[in-house]
Amino acid sequence: MVDAATRKSLGQIPLLKTKAGPRDKELWPQRLKEELQSLIEYVKKNKENDNDWFRLESNSDGTKWFGKCWYIYKLIKYEFDIEFDIPVTYPTTSPEIALPELDGKTAKMYRGGKICTKFIKMMIE
Repeated sequence: MVDAATRKSLGQIPLLKTKAGPRDKELWPQRLKEELQSLIEYVKKNKENDNDWFRLESNSDGTKWFGKCWYIYKLIKYEFDIEFDIPVTYPTTSPEIALPELDGKTAKMYRGGKICTKFIKMMIE
């Protein structure tokens, strides 16, 4: 279940209406535009709430994403590279998010620094 605060927060981000992946040459540009609009709004809301924690950019066709994410713990900022590819079966299949610098440093990672999906929710709380 989603709590009221999360529901309110998600309600402020534009919904994605186009169901298309990178293989769909006609609809993918529209889906990518929707993704970028939602991402921009999400980052804007995070900055307004002093919860800025990542920067992302993509290649020209929006299938490979990379950037930085960070976490501040006891006034120490930990910064990591973040990367993921959009699967050809997206949005049915989720991207595998990777923090390559953490490869082999925790049991919550797969080879290559990919985050085990069952731990993603726990890691972002």
